[in-house]
Amino acid sequence: MAYRHPEVLVETSWVSEHLNDKSIRIAEVDYDPTANYNLGHVPGAVLLDWKTDMNDPVRRDILSQTQLNELLSKAGLTQGMKLVLYGDFNNWFAAFAFWILNYYGIENVTLMNGGRKKWIAEDRPVAKDKPSYTQTSFKSKGPNENVRTYLDYVRQTLGQANKVLVDVRSPAEFTGSITAPPEYPNEHAQRGGHIPGAVNIPWSQAVKEDGTFKTEADLTKLYQNRGVTADKEVITYCRIGERSSFTWFVLKYLLGYPNVKNYDGSWTEWGNMVRNPIAKP
Repeated sequence: MAYRHPEVLVETSWVSEHLNDKSIRIAEVDYDPTANYNLGHVPGAVLLDWKTDMNDPVRRDILSQTQLNELLSKAGLTQGMKLVLYGDFNNWFAAFAFWILNYYGIENVTLMNGGRKKWIAEDRPVAKDKPSYTQTSFKSKGPNENVRTYLDYVRQTLGQANKVLVDVRSPAEFTGSITAPPEYPNEHAQRGGHIPGAVNIPWSQAVKEDGTFKTEADLTKLYQNRGVTADKEVITYCRIGERSSFTWFVLKYLLGYPNVKNYDGSWTEWGNMVRNPIAKP
């Protein structure tokens, strides 16, 4: 069976065939552009730096709608363009950008299946120059609060049978034996553990070895076997909301779950709050 919303994915072969298509804008979203984008990227792709572009520089928050409009205007995006996102870490940060764009009502956005890893593995062309496009005046619609949730609401969901929390971090983070993923050992919370009642399904279990998404049947089995079903409201979380946006994408678009929210405050907020309940095995 095909994904419920196949329009949100494009293959590397499709991107290769549309490199000169003026109605397409390609963007690489990296955690570390020095080790990735700057060494070679899909020709014509602009860079969206996760650290400097997708987050507010002062508040602990995603970038504002005004900041997003400015960012996409600098990238030369127009209302009618299709925006193709891809990046490092098997599209981990590209999915985070997709979620932000969705939150602000931008709909004509896709992920390149397999991300940067697959493009490079297939020995497809790369460029080192940074493209420059005529600045536009892009205007987003949002925000769409149906895809995002916050601390107080998550507290209210604890123990409710019709809601399920999905902790997409590694098992070691979930149990509390470590307080940060190995990739970012200095970015941690005061306490280890997980939100009471959450199930642990690491985000990476949704992809195959080549970085592409698993089949619809395999994904359905992965989540339904753990009680994450379409009849429930699903809240995903991780450490700061990026890995959980990947699982949010899988559940909402590939499996078509009607009510999925990303709790981007995630463990760095929950685990640091005074008197917040936590669980450990």
